[in-house]
Amino acid sequence: MENFGTGLLSFDKPALLEKRIRLLEAIATTGSISSAAKSVGLSYKAAWEAVDTMNNLSDHPLVVRVTGGSGGGGTTLTSFGQEVVANYAVLKKEYERFLNRLSDVGNFEKGFLKHIQRIAMQISARNQLMGKIGDIKLAKVNAEVSIVLKSGVILVSNITHSAVEEMGLTIGDEVVGIIKASSVLISNQIELATSARNKLLGMVTDVKLGEVNAQVSVDIGQNDVIVATITTESVKSLALCVGSRVCAIIKSSSILIGK
Repeated sequence: MENFGTGLLSFDKPALLEKRIRLLEAIATTGSISSAAKSVGLSYKAAWEAVDTMNNLSDHPLVVRVTGGSGGGGTTLTSFGQEVVANYAVLKKEYERFLNRLSDVGNFEKGFLKHIQRIAMQISARNQLMGKIGDIKLAKVNAEVSIVLKSGVILVSNITHSAVEEMGLTIGDEVVGIIKASSVLISNQIELATSARNKLLGMVTDVKLGEVNAQVSVDIGQNDVIVATITTESVKSLALCVGSRVCAIIKSSSILIGK
């Protein structure tokens, strides 16, 4: 049986939440965003992006800039930020105790927890496809991340370099490709030439018609289904129906990555 005493929400991997909490702790200790970033393995830019994101998602700011003083200013946690860090430490300790108790129950595998966590994720995007990172190509600003789905189909996502760094993405990581249905184009020309990075061949398994828009479901293999929202007029002009062979077209910039 594997040891369950691991990081909150990530089990055996450094979760985004864990890394952000460690960043907050480092800011509290050093009083410097630059020093804090180095201590947790983030670039200065990625650290500030993480701070801005945390502040935006919180009811009250967690981190503020401090100007003046003998040290010439710096960065510090607010009282609310200090409470978040303290409460997280308590929550993490109790969570790990809970997981350790589960490990004593019997044949309880942490993989089931990961699946439960994944299916419980609530986002507005219609398409959520699980896979493993097969390749990461880093550029100065952006990065091209290839996700290998269980069907063997490869999704290519274009995200920022700092997002790869902050999320700690590495080859072999299990991730979720997130795509809005409105970002998926459908063509019945299988060999269509297009600049879009992702051209996924599949079969239409369902068509739901509305007065203006329609929802088209395409199985791209091994029950990996991509749903597209297109106009009802387009469904008719393409003569789409269950069993039609089509190509789902998605720009790499339209695929978000969740971990």
